[in-house]
Amino acid sequence: MSDREDKKLNLGDELADVKSLIAGAEDGGFSLDDILAEYGVKSPPGRSAIPLRPSSPEDDGPDLPWPEAPRPRRNRDNVVAFPGGGALPPEEDGPAPQDESEPEKGPSEPEGEAPEADAVLDAEENGDKVVEFPEEESPLASFLKDISKKADDYADRMFEESEQMDPEEVRRLETLIPGTDQETEEDLRYVRRPRRQEPPPPDLPPQELARTYGKGLKGLRVRSLLVFLLAAAALVPCLLPSLPVSLPPELAVGYPLLLWISAGLLGAGMLLSLDVLAAGLWRGVRLKVGMDTLAALSCAFTLADTLLLAGSQDRGGQLSYCPAALFGLFFLLHGTYHKRCALRLSCRTAAAAAEPYLVTLDEGKWNGKDTYAKWSGTPAGFGSQIQMDDGAQRIYRVFCPVLLLACIVFSLLASFGIGEGEHLMWCLSATFTAAAGFGGALAYGRSFHKVARRVSQSGGALAGWPGAAGSRRGNRVLITDLDLFPPGFVELNGIKVFGDFSVERVVGYTATLIRDSGCGLEKLFHDLLRTQGAIFRRADSLCCYEGGGLSANIRGDQVLVGSAAFMNLMEVPLPQGLNVKNAVFCAIDGELAGIFALNYTLPDTVFPSLTSLLRERVGPVLATRDFNLIPAMLQQRFKLAADRMDFPPVERRRELSDPEQDHTGVLTAVLCREGLLPFAESVVGARRLRRAVRASAVLTCAGSTLGVLLAYYLTSVDAYASLSPLNLLFYLLMWLLPVWFLSGWVHRY
Repeated sequence: MSDREDKKLNLGDELADVKSLIAGAEDGGFSLDDILAEYGVKSPPGRSAIPLRPSSPEDDGPDLPWPEAPRPRRNRDNVVAFPGGGALPPEEDGPAPQDESEPEKGPSEPEGEAPEADAVLDAEENGDKVVEFPEEESPLASFLKDISKKADDYADRMFEESEQMDPEEVRRLETLIPGTDQETEEDLRYVRRPRRQEPPPPDLPPQELARTYGKGLKGLRVRSLLVFLLAAAALVPCLLPSLPVSLPPELAVGYPLLLWISAGLLGAGMLLSLDVLAAGLWRGVRLKVGMDTLAALSCAFTLADTLLLAGSQDRGGQLSYCPAALFGLFFLLHGTYHKRCALRLSCRTAAAAAEPYLVTLDEGKWNGKDTYAKWSGTPAGFGSQIQMDDGAQRIYRVFCPVLLLACIVFSLLASFGIGEGEHLMWCLSATFTAAAGFGGALAYGRSFHKVARRVSQSGGALAGWPGAAGSRRGNRVLITDLDLFPPGFVELNGIKVFGDFSVERVVGYTATLIRDSGCGLEKLFHDLLRTQGAIFRRADSLCCYEGGGLSANIRGDQVLVGSAAFMNLMEVPLPQGLNVKNAVFCAIDGELAGIFALNYTLPDTVFPSLTSLLRERVGPVLATRDFNLIPAMLQQRFKLAADRMDFPPVERRRELSDPEQDHTGVLTAVLCREGLLPFAESVVGARRLRRAVRASAVLTCAGSTLGVLLAYYLTSVDAYASLSPLNLLFYLLMWLLPVWFLSGWVHRY
């Protein structure tokens, strides 16, 4: 028997054994894992075994017991890779020569058994019976390999294109195309959950609200002056002991009479302030305690303590706190008067224009930052916002209930707690008077009046506290063509028509592209169109270019409209020695057709407006559509701080200045005039109003807290001299000074 026949016989024995194992597995005797374990191969998870090809019947040898006897080594030249697997690496010395004595395989031998036999022979030659099953490449590795290959190919092509680009052409494009600012990725921060909002008041028209706030305004001012005179009269008995001159005996009055006079003055002051006291008490009934609630309780307890002193008690000549309570009433009326004046003025200004401009703070409008935008519309929601609680009252609603509870508890501890229940009314009067800070009504009323008066002079009206409350997030403002150059500040200096083009055709083409692009020069070219007797045309495929120009198709003509740099960029030849700084060029089918010389005049109000915005750290964003208004032109011609302004790409500028874009529903202000001045005044005024009101309210609450603690301590130790009416009044006035200065500083910008 030859070696070839011996190989076939042994191979047939092994295949027969494998078939018997598979048959046993089907009968339940063996499993696939048992078969693979016999060869030393573990079953991979999640993959099925590759079925073997059945051999030809003529190759089946006799069945042999398992395991079979060891077989001799075989030649490697007969080893072929397993189906689906990789080829074996060639030997270093090259393939072994074929044995000449071995006959060649005839055509009668089946080719299907060769891979199986060679795999088994290769396993035997390595010294074991392990057959490596073919491994498939994972989809993730294949995907990453494809992505890496595509990235390498793209990088090679990119560098090839960059090497082929002419450096002179690159410098030319950089010179003609203005630089723009790109948006960065939005900073994902923790967003506070919005608070539960109360039902808003009815949205009444501004005219009706102005009439409502104007009713009784003069009477409120007169009443506040009368209360001030009553407070000054009640202060006289407190100042008499400290005066160096003594009164004549006939002018001297007794101690009970002074108390009765003080009680009468306080009662008269409460009658004059009955409306604000009733509002404060009603606020407390609705569990919205404010400084006016504490002031009403202070007057009530002080009046009761004064009557008790005049009737029976005597604390060693100690007077009541009527002067402090009356001065608290005066500042409450004074703050209410300022607030009503501000509301009336804002409503009158908002009602001055039929179609005013609205200012809103849009969230994430530019570069992921909240941005102020001005747009035309109806002031829906203005009447509702103007009636909402102010920022100071919202702080008081959280803090004043704590003060109210502290006054009651401390008064009980300082009287009944030490066994002196007869001093309860005195303790209540002292603690509540110290808690009712003088700056409670002035924190918002006086500040709002100062800002509203300045903003209304430029044609703006703040929409109450809700619009000012969100100004903390706003640090960008969109500036359009009409903000920088309102109608009348861009004039036409002359027209020059070239070639065989008619004036009517050039003007019509240019005015059509200016109108369709929404440029700020629309009114100027519309007036020119009517003067020249031209008409608008129908333009198709309007495109805006970063280089500062427009293109469209009009009746088969390719029309280009833009600046001189745009014409150079589009390779339109211009006249030699052309010296026109600001102009609109028109080219038809690649040939220059006309030049419109313009004269830009910057309003005087633009400089202070931009200065106030930048001082408040509100960065301007140039959302202009006029291709001549670029940072380089504004800086060279008008000396504006263009380096501190953002200049988005042309498509982004069109989005930011789109009149149909969405805006938030909370109004910041309502404007009834053109230009940047009322826009900037409203934005800056809202931001400063928010800071002044918050600071004033915090200072008032701090002074009230410290006053309650001092009043509790002094009443608990019966320190009548230290807690005299004059000392308490001086303490309250000291805490009023910073609030007064803040409300007087808020409009100075």
